[in-house]
Parts: sequence; C-alpha cells; structure tokens
Amino acid sequence: MNEPPALYASLIHQAQKALIQGDRGMARRLAQRAVALEPDREEGWLLLAALATPGASLAYLKRALELNPSSERARRGIDWAINRLRAHPARQVERGGKDRPLVIYPIPTDALVVRGAFIPTWAIILLIAMIGLAAWFASPTFTRALTEANAFSAMHLALDKETRTPTATSTATPTATPTATSTPTQTPTSTPSPTPTNTATSVPTESSKPKKQPKKKKAAAGQYQFPGRPRGVDENERWIDVDLSLQRVYAYEGDQQIHNILVSTGTWLHPTVTGTFKIYVKYRSADMSGPGYYLPRVPYVMYFYKGYGLHGTYWHNNFGTPMSHGCINLPTDEAAWLFRFASVGTVVNIHP
Repeated sequence: MNEPPALYASLIHQAQKALIQGDRGMARRLAQRAVALEPDREEGWLLLAALATPGASLAYLKRALELNPSSERARRGIDWAINRLRAHPARQVERGGKDRPLVIYPIPTDALVVRGAFIPTWAIILLIAMIGLAAWFASPTFTRALTEANAFSAMHLALDKETRTPTATSTATPTATPTATSTPTQTPTSTPSPTPTNTATSVPTESSKPKKQPKKKKAAAGQYQFPGRPRGVDENERWIDVDLSLQRVYAYEGDQQIHNILVSTGTWLHPTVTGTFKIYVKYRSADMSGPGYYLPRVPYVMYFYKGYGLHGTYWHNNFGTPMSHGCINLPTDEAAWLFRFASVGTVVNIHP
C-alpha cells in the first residue's frame, strides 16, 4: 500500500496520542476525520474500533479486514470485539442509540390567562362549596377527626405490611431478529483449504423464515424435514442447515445432503439465534470468554453473527442436548470436517 498522505498520518498520530492521554472524544473525532480523508486505509478503522461500543467495533474491524485481508491486527481485533460482545450480552443487540434526556417545555404564560369575563354558574357553586369546606377544615371538629383517622391509618398500615406480599411487575425485553441477505455469494470450491480465511463479508442479515411444516415435524417424532434452499443459494452451492429441535447440523450442496452432525446449541437461558446468516470469519482456534466462563484455544471456530459461531468442543460430550451460551457446539473431529467444508460467505440457516 502507498505511503499515507501527510495530513492522514498526522491525524492518526494525534488520535493515538489523545487516546493515550485518555481524551477519547478527541481521539474519536480525529479518527473520524482520518477515515473521511482516506476511507480505504485500515488504520483509521482500527482506531475507531478501539473507541466504539462492542457491536460498532465489530463492524469497523470487519471493514479493516476487508481492506487488508492479511491484517493480523484486524483479526486479533475481531477476536477482542467478539469477546466484548460475549462479556456484555445485554448490549449485543442495540437499537435506537443513547437514552435521551427528559425535556420539560414551559407552559406559555398566555395559556394560563382566562379570556373574557364570563363565569359559568357551576363555577360559582363550586367556589361556594370550596369556601365552606375550607371553613370546616379550620374548625376543631375536623382537627379531632383527622387525628383519629391518622391513628387508625397507621395501625392499618402496620398490619398491612405484615400480611401483604408485593407483586413484581415483569417488563418484556424486545429481542432483535436479524434480517436475511438475499445476495448470493460466490460458490466455494469443492475442497476448501483448512487454512483460516481472513476475508470478512458484510454484516449478516436475516431472511424470511424458511418454509417448514411444524405439525408434520412433530408428527414425525425426531425425523428431519428438508426446509428447502435458502433464498440466494445457488443450485450447487454449499450451505449449512441447523435444526434446533433435533440438535443437528446438516451440510448441503444445493439440494443434496452431504453430511449431518449431532450438536449442542444454546440453552433456554442463552438461546441460539434463528434466521439466515453468512460465515464472516474463520479461526483454526480462538479464545472465548463471557460472564462466568473462559475457554482458551477453542478449535475450528466459524462466526456467522456477532459472537455466535460453529466450533469444536473439548469441555463436554453431551451432544444432542442444549448446553451452550448460544454457539453451536460440535465434536472436534466433526468441527474440523465442517471447517474444511465451509468458507467465508457460506450460508448458515438456523430454525426451530
């Protein structure tokens, strides 16, 4: 790659200096200027990734990897961003940006002015009643009644605290469902290289749900039902189907099933996402971590959506039972086979 222009290099240097000094806002602005000046250079995207939220970091790093497929910094950065997503599951799906402050608009003064001299009869009656009530409130009779009422209320409250059980109100949390890409990808070769592929695709999106017949599947009692090729998959193109109900992965070339594997997907607490996605990065091994776990050197990792991926498993052998935090766990030898079968851009279709 050619030497960067002097202004671009200066902006990158200033952004790095601001980041070291802890001025993240200034560093972000300088990095944004650098990217606007030279959008086809990776340094600016790497800096933005270091300053962004987990989800945005992953998008910036994918862009850097597209610009320089051999970039070790971008590949390590993607691994770092994925671990950040796993460490902050509540932030994996972001819609709508920052919370907006409450704005209180003053009532215009003229809105409080009563226009005209007309006073309705009911208002006069109400005013007389209010004057009468005010006079009663000021009397000794009201004061004595109020004292007795307060004593009774305090006693009732004390008894009520002992017997009443508060009822919690649950608030449903919206779940994002990714949207499918209908753009067909190039057909991978019949024998893809086992070397990890570094080229990342665009952020995967979800397609319309595949045509399936749930009633027939239930009646079939454990029998797999072919869902049909996802939209955009060519006649002889390789793709992967994941049946969550049967806990199996199926490898296809067009409409022909090549292989199937018993797997473990996400539990009900950490469900596997559903939809149609594309593998965007592959690692022969990668560290994985999240709330309550750390798994070093997980073999044959293929990420298809944010921190969700297909990978080998050395820490359990309970395949056929949901066990994971959302990823698709495969026996290590089967994961190696699938790693060679698939490539970056291979479609992964996941359904109940």
